[in-house]
Amino acid sequence: MASSQSGAVSSSGITVDAATGERYIPSSVRADGSKRREIRVRPGYRPPEDVELYKTRAAEAWKNRGKGGVPGAEGLKPDNDTAAKTGGAASNKNAKRREAKKKAKATQDGSEPATEGRNVKDIENWRAPVPKEPEPVDLEAEKEKKARNLKKKLRQARDLRDKKNQGEALLPEQLEKVIKIQELIRQLDALGFDADGGKKTETV
Repeated sequence: MASSQSGAVSSSGITVDAATGERYIPSSVRADGSKRREIRVRPGYRPPEDVELYKTRAAEAWKNRGKGGVPGAEGLKPDNDTAAKTGGAASNKNAKRREAKKKAKATQDGSEPATEGRNVKDIENWRAPVPKEPEPVDLEAEKEKKARNLKKKLRQARDLRDKKNQGEALLPEQLEKVIKIQELIRQLDALGFDADGGKKTETV
């Protein structure tokens, strides 16, 4: 058996004999009082308990879940007490909101106006939409735009009429376009354009 001199004990309970270098599990006493014999360990054998595992932060966090506070909050703790006393941006924002609510309540009660003594309606641009100045409308450009649309419709209607004359069957909405040819010509005439879409020349 191994000598009494022994080195360090591993996680699995294996002890190394300092003199011979042999590894063994020392004898022990069972719960019933009987003695367990000493067991020699084969050279090179490494039990699973002694194999060191690579530990990642995620694995450690999963293992220690529920034990600590919020994950990652350790690095966010303030370095000094002044930061804790003064508070951050959120507490400043909340303080401003509370102050604004107090002022608004005071104005409703009539005790203190929230606008430094001025009437709210006297303040410029207070919840009033800024009136936009109407852009100058170019009547000639508007006429030309309408005329372009009418010319396009007239061209499509004439194409459909030609198809009908050649014997093609038209859909009901296409027939309606063909019927409206005279009406489109009248509208172009009212805008100052002839039946071909050209501008009329004024004759005296």
